[in-house]
Amino acid sequence: MPHHASEPIMQVGYVVDDLDEGIRQWLDQAGVGPWTVFRGVTLDGRYRDQDTTVTMDVAMGYSGEVQIELMHITSSTPSPYATGDGQPLVGPHHVAWITDDLDAAVESARERGLEVLFRAGNPSTEVAYVHAADRPGVIFEYIQGEGLREMVAYGIEQARSWDGSDPVRTFG
Repeated sequence: MPHHASEPIMQVGYVVDDLDEGIRQWLDQAGVGPWTVFRGVTLDGRYRDQDTTVTMDVAMGYSGEVQIELMHITSSTPSPYATGDGQPLVGPHHVAWITDDLDAAVESARERGLEVLFRAGNPSTEVAYVHAADRPGVIFEYIQGEGLREMVAYGIEQARSWDGSDPVRTFG
């Protein structure tokens, strides 16, 4: 019996080589906004069974109920965002779901034959990227965090009522 996602995909993530240019592209070419920007985000965790710390600048905008996440990686440490020689994997990166139980989501993914590629977190968020090793290029992310669902609902409402002013809102 096939497994069915209990919730719709809520996020599509992209790696960009210039966060401000990525935001401009989505504003100008797709009309997506406003954007919430977090600079200096740090994730401590494990990538391919090795400890790592990844730093990045992140922007989030919404198209309907789907969050578009742009990630500009600012560290050169091993991560799922770059090649082995440190070049960013610019382009589509992952699709994601919010979960209230990250351990259970990871276990369910393992039962479906997926492997943990990256698991990391910071004081506000924990993430797990899973994939099928024999089918590279498709990464699924599960995200858990206090108040995350409320933050997403707020972002969706901001996008629905956006009048085009104040297109970039930076925090941190």
